[in-house]
Amino acid sequence: MSELLNKKILIVEDEAPLRNAVTDILTFEGFTVFQGKNGQEGLDIALREHPDLILLDLMMPVMDGLTMLEKLRLDPDYGKSAAVILLTNINDPEKVAQATEAGSYDFLVKSDWNIEDVVKKIKGRLSIGIAE
Repeated sequence: MSELLNKKILIVEDEAPLRNAVTDILTFEGFTVFQGKNGQEGLDIALREHPDLILLDLMMPVMDGLTMLEKLRLDPDYGKSAAVILLTNINDPEKVAQATEAGSYDFLVKSDWNIEDVVKKIKGRLSIGIAE
């Protein structure tokens, strides 16, 4: 687990139960976890903390995930290449295409995964101890 100690994950999700559940399991797995309740909060945290990976909901108040991702990509240092996995309840091919164009790494429909799948995908993305 020592390889996780310096890995930071940002969860940007407006649904507190889901945000807290993902935070709990990732903390248990050894990650340092930051939380944002909306896209603006998430963007501010991302640009300040430079997490290794961002889990980003699409549908949120204040600023939606797609807008946050587009604004994040405008940052010439950290933001343009930050690793992002989108989380959503919407299985919309157009949104998937927009997210891919904006530079998301992956797109997970919340109803189609369990927390173990998310942890495996995160570890795979960060190349920690498992093959993707």
